[in-house]
Amino acid sequence: MTAGESSGASGSVVRRILLGSQLRRLRESRGITREAAGYSIRASESKISRMELGRVSFKARDVEDLLTLYGVGDEAERGSLLGLAREANVAGWWHSFGDVLPGWFQTYIGLEGAASLIRVYEVQFVHGLLQTEAYAQAVVTRGMPDAPRAEIDRRVALRLERQKVLVSERAPQFHAVLDEAALRRPYGDRTVMREQLKHLIEISEHPGVTLQVMPFSFGGHAGESGAFTMLSFPESDLSDIVYLEQLTSALYLDKREEVAQYQRVMEKLQKDGPDPAESRDLLRGLLQLS
Repeated sequence: MTAGESSGASGSVVRRILLGSQLRRLRESRGITREAAGYSIRASESKISRMELGRVSFKARDVEDLLTLYGVGDEAERGSLLGLAREANVAGWWHSFGDVLPGWFQTYIGLEGAASLIRVYEVQFVHGLLQTEAYAQAVVTRGMPDAPRAEIDRRVALRLERQKVLVSERAPQFHAVLDEAALRRPYGDRTVMREQLKHLIEISEHPGVTLQVMPFSFGGHAGESGAFTMLSFPESDLSDIVYLEQLTSALYLDKREEVAQYQRVMEKLQKDGPDPAESRDLLRGLLQLS
């Protein structure tokens, strides 16, 4: 798959969310309930909710019927929204991993691939975009001890495929704050951990990557609520999204006041943590101890 195909597929998730939000604004401005909107396209209220959240694909006929219901008669406006619907249905590269990929994570991969800025805080382990193959193998095996080797290999392959976003033509800026706990918690044997630390030192020199380590010596810090990811997009009408992963699902927060709280936490972590050069020194020190 070419870089253009990959970025187009990733962008389709963003287009689904954009189209869904525009349909929601149109419906609310006309005072039409989700139930009434669902009835007009022979669907349930929950289907309208999923459409407005950008979590399902769009049928052109459904979008046309909703635009008619909402009183959108201008051909240029209708054409623009229907074009968005067509673009939103492009399948992403990750669909080929559907056998090992939960539905709730597919949305995240699409958003990750479309973001212009990715900011993460991790405390349990090294972030997936920064993992070596051997470390990823150890993490997946620990999390799924009863899974067959073939499934573990597929999950690791998916993680490595995701990492290509950092070196693609439209690579985002990536800013990671790793708690020292994530670096001291062993996954795999001594060799695996040493190679992972070396990889972090190397990738931290990449122009698009900023890596900070929050040391134990700092004590308590702003990241008390646990790991989170913030995604920002080049599209001006798409708000930042906070991604919170759970055991069997995930939360996507986009309300301005909620995102603002995580923004403050991230800024505090970045301000309080050692700068990237000092963080590399910290990594080298951990490498000597390993």
